Amino acid sequence: MDRVDRVRQALLAAGHEDSIAEFPAGTHSAADAAAAVGCSVAQIAKSIVFRAGEDVILVVASGAHRIDRNKVAAAVGLAVKTADAAWVMSNTGFAVGGVAPVGHDCHVTTVIDSALLSLDPLWAAAGSPMHAFRTSAEQLIRLTNGMIAEVRQTEAVGT
Repeated sequence: MDRVDRVRQALLAAGHEDSIAEFPAGTHSAADAAAAVGCSVAQIAKSIVFRAGEDVILVVASGAHRIDRNKVAAAVGLAVKTADAAWVMSNTGFAVGGVAPVGHDCHVTTVIDSALLSLDPLWAAAGSPMHAFRTSAEQLIRLTNGMIAEVRQTEAVGT
């Protein structure tokens, strides 16, 4: 089964509609995805993978924000570091740019940035850099059993 089908099966098994769409222009970055889908960059629910030892920590955040690794560590109670592309692929089964919030090859701990709660609809990667699915923050929380935390970087006053 290819990765997009794996995401589709995970969505359907969880009672989520099959809202996966293909975007030949690509959805590798949040800006690419927003342009392809026709939404704001903020509505792209990007998936960023971190390592906590051998554990996979998946952060789902708005495409408009950068992630603060220290806030992620505080949220999960573990030291985390950035995961390289090979590690992401070997553990989750997804290539960077196509990491979905569901359908992984391993157990993941999911953190959903609180900024996503005010955005609807959201679009998340669906297993490839050319596929995304329409969802909502509430559905993502349910699908991933994700914890909600503020993990985005906050800019200093005056910047």
